[in-house]
Amino acid sequence: MTCEIEVSVQEDDFNLGELSDRWTSGDVDNGAQVMFVGRVREFTDGDAQTMTLEHYRGMTEKSLKETAGIAQERWRTNKILIIHRVGELKPADQIVLVMVLSSHREDAFNAAWFIMDHLKTTAPFWKKESVAGTGEWVDAKDSDDAALDKWSVKNV
Repeated sequence: MTCEIEVSVQEDDFNLGELSDRWTSGDVDNGAQVMFVGRVREFTDGDAQTMTLEHYRGMTEKSLKETAGIAQERWRTNKILIIHRVGELKPADQIVLVMVLSSHREDAFNAAWFIMDHLKTTAPFWKKESVAGTGEWVDAKDSDDAALDKWSVKNV
């Protein structure tokens, strides 16, 4: 069985229930479904906050597919879905979804965890955090790099 991979970079929000239903309806091959939803958190106690994500269309989707491809080579996965939002987002908005379906939970958990660690450091997104209209571009943190190091794959 080959792994079905789908990626989307979009401004629109996503409906977790609808996506889960679409990806699992009638599915009898997968005993494990792991979903990770990342949300924008408050990054200061200040006034109105926004996070703006920009990307280069084509390059970003290719990078996400490559990350999913690495995961499917390392773990027994049957389906991988990655949705990453771009544009202006506010605290509590959904920003990323990683869904992995596999016959076994260990493979699904590890693949999803790896994908998120990989996305945090290698996906070509530019992130700007703004408070009350004043903002600055931010890079991945040292802790994000350390999280990726545990998988022994960097800048693949």
